[in-house]
Amino acid sequence: MMPLLPERMQTRFTELVGIRYPIVQGGLAHLSFAELAAAVSNAGGLGQIGCACFSTPHELRADIQKAKQLTQQPFGVNFPIGHIPLDDFLDVALEEDVAVISITGGNPESLLKRIQSSGVSVKMMVLVAGTRAARKAEALGADAVISVGFEGGGHLGRDDIGTMVLTPRVVEAVKIPVLASGGIADGRGLVAALALGAEGVELGTRFVAVRESNAHPNYQQALVQAQEIDTVVVERAIGRPARVLKGAVAAHIQALETEIEQAQLTPQERLERLLPSIRGDVNKRAALEGLLDDGFVWGGQVAGLIHDIPSSEELVTRIVREAYAITQRLPRYFV
Repeated sequence: MMPLLPERMQTRFTELVGIRYPIVQGGLAHLSFAELAAAVSNAGGLGQIGCACFSTPHELRADIQKAKQLTQQPFGVNFPIGHIPLDDFLDVALEEDVAVISITGGNPESLLKRIQSSGVSVKMMVLVAGTRAARKAEALGADAVISVGFEGGGHLGRDDIGTMVLTPRVVEAVKIPVLASGGIADGRGLVAALALGAEGVELGTRFVAVRESNAHPNYQQALVQAQEIDTVVVERAIGRPARVLKGAVAAHIQALETEIEQAQLTPQERLERLLPSIRGDVNKRAALEGLLDDGFVWGGQVAGLIHDIPSSEELVTRIVREAYAITQRLPRYFV
């Protein structure tokens, strides 16, 4: 008999953003478009459009408007702090009255203040990799934080702390809701996160391998075939570690970083040496064109738990069913 599917799960996070299930789709670089975000939101989670997918604020506005046509449910827009100004993109998201804005990859203070000064009512989430950053986000007015463990794909914290330890540490550090991220792909991960004190989960790598993702089939199949040992961390030499799937370009980046570490270079010189190999177009070559030997793709250790390419609805439903079934089994251990 198939496990029951609860109509909703009630946590402070689901109440905060008005969704049925505390499952958030991460802001995937080059992959988080309206179709994916809307599909996740329609399934009861929180989908997100990635600002980094667009070259101009006009393009972002058009995709937000497309998402509004595809779903009546709340969705968010993710803003990764990096090398391009985000103010104009942020203004578009505020003008379009999106439900949630999430900020990742750097100091969120200026963006949070810009949101607050706009007078627009929007929920604000900040990705953190430690208790200090979590407290700062809370002090700056964030409504929730996403705690990303070292297992995760893409850019990580510098302290190499896994999700199992980091999540309860962040929960202890703040009063606002905490989402767990890193190494989570199924109902087991959701229940574990809730047991650690989190009030929801964010999934990145797992949502690359769904049918609404525009990731190239070669990328998706690489995730299905990968084991948990098939990832490496790059960009340590420039102080922003990030996890990718193993491959020829990833190996080249690691070799180049070894050379950089041995040379006495300034931070700017390190970046200039590494940049040609880690630019966004090198990522897109593999992620969107499927040329895995000519580029790199982000991927977490959770790849070892990815065995198929379902729809977003199938994935969200499966996660909730699994989680519910697990909670029904747990009482037998307390007799």
